Amino acid sequence: MSDNTPALPAPDPADDPWAGLRAFTGARIALGRTGTSVPLRESLAFRMAHAHARDAVYSVLAVEQLLADLGQLQLAVCQVKSQAQNRQEYLQRPDLGRKLEEESKALLAEQAPEACDVAIILADGLSATAINEHAVPLLRLLLPQLQQAGFRLAPITLAEQARVALGDEVGALLKARLTLMLIGERPGLSSPNSLGAYFTYGPRPGLTDEVRNCVSNIRPEGLTYPLAADKLFFLIQESLRRQLSGVGLKDESNLLT
Repeated sequence: MSDNTPALPAPDPADDPWAGLRAFTGARIALGRTGTSVPLRESLAFRMAHAHARDAVYSVLAVEQLLADLGQLQLAVCQVKSQAQNRQEYLQRPDLGRKLEEESKALLAEQAPEACDVAIILADGLSATAINEHAVPLLRLLLPQLQQAGFRLAPITLAEQARVALGDEVGALLKARLTLMLIGERPGLSSPNSLGAYFTYGPRPGLTDEVRNCVSNIRPEGLTYPLAADKLFFLIQESLRRQLSGVGLKDESNLLT
């Protein structure tokens, strides 16, 4: 083919049958092709998304900003760490992320109220970026609902190098009836900053995942803050009323009239 061959015109978006569907999903659909490969722009976009996901895994909590923002919610904050000493160990030893270091145990034992209904934990998980961006906006909507319902709240726990099961030990030390852990979810190629909310009734070390409930993909592009706060409030109320969580508790909020 001669170098002087005119380039083919770009397709008209109006002729693209997939354009309407793309408006409703962040998934990679109908990418097109150049010969036997995807177009260069799509290849570069994939590599950028992969880079964002890797960055999220190695992101760290913006502790100072979080403490400042949480201070406006008028609840005490306890900073704790898991037994994982650094990010590399956290990724290679998931078991260490499920256990508190000794100093953190002592701190929580000192801060524990006589009794409380809900202990909220903010944990970096696999995307501290999610906590940095979404945890406080969600709490600004959820906390007033919990307080107006008369639930007794423990100090907020800010946990580093933490896995979901760390909340069981935190909840037991704080004598909480229920723990709510907000944690950064495993990054996807279209959502490196997705926040997950796990709650467990009767927290204690040794529990397994079937006793937990999860509300996931909390972010403006997914489950929005108002919807997530309402869903969590309903489920927490039901969990405390029925004294259970996990597979026995279903989200029936949409059945209410």
